[in-house]
Amino acid sequence: MSYFLMRGWNVAIPEVDVGDDLFVVDDKKGFFYRVQVKTSQAIERENGYSVRFNVPLEQLENAIDPEIYYVFMISRNGEWSDKIVLSRHALNELYTFNNVGSIHKTSKGLMLYFSFQDGKVMCSGVDFTEYCNNFSDFPLISH
Repeated sequence: MSYFLMRGWNVAIPEVDVGDDLFVVDDKKGFFYRVQVKTSQAIERENGYSVRFNVPLEQLENAIDPEIYYVFMISRNGEWSDKIVLSRHALNELYTFNNVGSIHKTSKGLMLYFSFQDGKVMCSGVDFTEYCNNFSDFPLISH
């Protein structure tokens, strides 16, 4: 929530949990987005670190207006470090056309394994660096 609030966006927590963790609103322009927050603990590697996330496949494949954004929060050394931010549409395109992730046998969700190394973020051989700490779809709002 704090990342959106610091950018000037209004943030609300839904009373009923149906897959959205936050509602993010630009009150001046009337823009409204749904946000799903996923968290994971980094696993240190020799030249970087890795994390994994599970995304409900039904949520990923079914477009709903307004668009949902995923914010993958990474805890590393006791602090929030990198954040991967992208829309459901962008992640679904990467899953559909670039075979990003794998289907988890038990949860039937999309399992994403991210590797952070040498300034790059990779998942299933696809470069996700452009989505790292990218809040460009949520520009700063001055009140």
